[in-house]
Amino acid sequence: MVTVEELERVLTEPSEKLIRDLAELEGDLLVLGAGGKMGPSLVRLAKNAFRAAGRKNRVIAVSRFSSTTLRQELESHGVETISADLMVEKELQRLPLSKNVIFMAGRKFGTKGQEHQTWAMNAYLPGRVAQKYVGSRMVAFSTGNVYPLIPLAYGGASEEHAVDPIGEYAQSCLGRERIFEHFSRKHGIPMVFFRLNYAIDLRYGVLLEIARSVKNGQPIDLRMGNVNVIWQGDANEMALRSLLHCECPPKILNVTGPESVSVRWVAERFGARFGKKPLFVNEEERSALLSNASAAHQLFGYPNISLRQMIDWTIRWIESGGITLNKPTHFQEREGVF
Repeated sequence: MVTVEELERVLTEPSEKLIRDLAELEGDLLVLGAGGKMGPSLVRLAKNAFRAAGRKNRVIAVSRFSSTTLRQELESHGVETISADLMVEKELQRLPLSKNVIFMAGRKFGTKGQEHQTWAMNAYLPGRVAQKYVGSRMVAFSTGNVYPLIPLAYGGASEEHAVDPIGEYAQSCLGRERIFEHFSRKHGIPMVFFRLNYAIDLRYGVLLEIARSVKNGQPIDLRMGNVNVIWQGDANEMALRSLLHCECPPKILNVTGPESVSVRWVAERFGARFGKKPLFVNEEERSALLSNASAAHQLFGYPNISLRQMIDWTIRWIESGGITLNKPTHFQEREGVF
């Protein structure tokens, strides 16, 4: 896999499990905030799954769509698009109703110095969306950042672990959940809170960042010594399948891979393939931002794409000069400053 076309084909190929689940889903699908890193492949995956199931459910992608190319591309695959700024009330209210909603809108990077914008997007907007879509079921993307740093011996926070977000970005994400929960309970809206970390696409992600650091001889900070990763296609599939598991009050699902991945180990694997010795700074701390996703794995099964497959694909992508996005994860951040 060395071209964007090949990558997108893999990301948007539905599994038999997804096809089976979406065959049972009544109503159209509206995806709010579909123009980000994951949204374009999610809506194409959904459309492909509906087609494979012999269903004609509409898939509607809502974004500001600063890229007309992206909009045209989605429409060429049968996805309907609407350009809207969700923070503008009249634009939000003119959106169509839908039985199924996936909420992907949010703000992370650039929070420092603009905290008010992050809170408005992450905590105010959910209330407006919930009040409009009181008759829908909804999967709301969230983040593992709502948990505190977890001692490595625990293997990651499960859904039963108390939340304790570090920094204003993570706090605003908990605010998003609390506001959605309020309206879920008030109006009986079935929801899933989709606590994700970290999705991997060969154009961005933790593995790409580590691999490029190794190849370019840049130091790797080991203080956040362990991470979780999941293939973006698997994460999107779980998000779509979560529509069949919405509850009131909202069901919480941690979504990531099964491993607590050692940053040092991954860097050494890349180093062996690139013929370079990784440069490390600092030492691993005794805690990390880690999630236990066993509940999601019980519902959906383990991810289809393994960690070593992601590593191999990342190596080939870099060696072939595949394009990358300037969207760092800042997975090393321990103080919650984004």
